[in-house]
Amino acid sequence: MWRVDGRPGAAPPADDRGLAYGDGVFETVAVVDGRPALWPDHRARLARGCTRLGFAAPLERVDAEVAALARQGDGVIKLIVTRGSGGRGYTPPTDAGPRVLAHRGGVPERPVHWWREGITVHRCVTALAVQPALAGIKHLNRLEQVLARREWDDPGIAEGLMADTRGNVVAGTMSNVFARFDDILCTPPVADCGIAGVMRRRIIALAPRLGLHPRVRRLTWDGLARADELWLSNSLVGVWPVARLERRAWPEAAGARACIDALAAAGAIITPKGWHSP
Repeated sequence: MWRVDGRPGAAPPADDRGLAYGDGVFETVAVVDGRPALWPDHRARLARGCTRLGFAAPLERVDAEVAALARQGDGVIKLIVTRGSGGRGYTPPTDAGPRVLAHRGGVPERPVHWWREGITVHRCVTALAVQPALAGIKHLNRLEQVLARREWDDPGIAEGLMADTRGNVVAGTMSNVFARFDDILCTPPVADCGIAGVMRRRIIALAPRLGLHPRVRRLTWDGLARADELWLSNSLVGVWPVARLERRAWPEAAGARACIDALAAAGAIITPKGWHSP
């Protein structure tokens, strides 16, 4: 059940600018052992996103919603903060009050072999537009990702990779990208488009403990094909090793598995069921 400004079962009004224009931001937070995992990073990104859009984040209300929903146990919290209500036209109202929508759901069921053996990934035709004003934040306009996700309906394909209009690989439809070249772990910049993922941030910080040197570098499709490992990450799945992208296959993913174990030990992810089973 959704909560709107703390009211269970309520619905946002039709003049909400998040509904009309995508004028807002969102966060998807994993609850692990009753705690909202990586919450300081989620909270900071939400605040940055609101500031970028030109309104103050209602952080006290957001904190209260997260605390109340986290007490219900492990699962997934979806937070949406919009600018609030406004009249017709793009001009933001000066007196709009931000609106907070919150929902707690269960952990999505996915095959454990996607973590153990890796996933198959689709190369998307839909490109990400270059727009530095919106890059990095989780704004509500996800139409590029919607169009990209429509490109396949094979349940054996877990995710799709997207490049920008210049041909640089940026991200998955719902994930960040990491490519390992020997002991160098590269992830694309998100200054022009894409999302600065909280799990991406955690992996960059964790990499030296895994014997890897993190680098933010532009990646091409040809560059990905030369990688020793390819990973995708987000705050719910943690890390998925990629087993296949088009004709390129990666039979081994020791680095990705070590990263998953480290994230699980730190309580940063919901450990996949059966992850340590023989």
